[in-house]
Amino acid sequence: MITRSGNAPVGSDRPYNNLLRRLSASDFALIEPHLTQDMAGPNDLLYNPGDDVEIVHFPCGPSLASYLVPNEDGRDVETILVGREGAVGGIVSEGYLPAYTRIMVKFGGPFVHLPVGKLEAAKLKSTTLRNVFARYADCMLAQMFQSTACNAIHSIEQRTAKWIVAAMDRTEGDDIVPLTHEQLATLLGVGRSYTSRVIQAFKADGVVETRRGSIMVRNPDALRIRACLCNEAVKNHFEEVLRGVYPVPKKGN
Repeated sequence: MITRSGNAPVGSDRPYNNLLRRLSASDFALIEPHLTQDMAGPNDLLYNPGDDVEIVHFPCGPSLASYLVPNEDGRDVETILVGREGAVGGIVSEGYLPAYTRIMVKFGGPFVHLPVGKLEAAKLKSTTLRNVFARYADCMLAQMFQSTACNAIHSIEQRTAKWIVAAMDRTEGDDIVPLTHEQLATLLGVGRSYTSRVIQAFKADGVVETRRGSIMVRNPDALRIRACLCNEAVKNHFEEVLRGVYPVPKKGN
C-alpha cells in the first residue's frame, strides 16, 4: 500500500508518475502493495557511486532527480534529469549492483519507492511489466546519448535554454523554475560566470527574469526558439517507444 511520511494513506489513485500510470491494471497490482511514498527535499541523496542499488525511486508530479558523474577535479557534472516520466535505480538490472553515478533530488516533492527485489519478482510474473521497464531503459539510454551529443555541438545559449525548457515541462509547465545559476552551471558543465552571462542576455531580451533561487520564464515561445532540438528528439523517441509517458507542457506554454 502506498503511504506518505508518517504512514498516512495516500488513497486509491495511482501516484502522479507517468511510467507507473502506463502500466496495465494487472501489472500495477503486482507492485502496488510494495510501494511507499514520501516527500524528498532538494539535494537529498538517493545514491552515491558504489552504493548497492536496492530501491527504485519514482519522481511524482513536479519532482526531479538528477544523475551526476563525479570527476577527478572534484566537480560533479549532471547528465540527465528524470521526472515523472520515469524512475531511477535498478530499472533493468536484478538490483544490488553498485551505482555508477551519484543520483540526487533536483526539485523536491513526492517520490514513490519500490524495493528492487519486489520489482524483479513482479517481472518474473509478467512479460508486459518487464517489457515496459525495458522500453523505459531504452528511452533513458537515448536521453543519455542525446545529452552527450548536445554537449559536444551546441552552444551554451542553446543548452541553457534547453535545460530550462526541460525543467519547465517537468514542473507541469510552470513559469517559475527552481533553478539557480549555480545549478544551471552544473547542468551545463561550465563555470557559473558563463551561465550568468547567458541569463543576463535572456533577461535583456525579456525572455526570463530571475528571482531568489529560481528563474521566471516570461516568454516561453522565445525560450523554446533559443533552445536546441535535443528535448524534441528525446520526446519523439519516448513517443515511439512509450507513448504518452514523456511530460508535455500545459496548453498556452
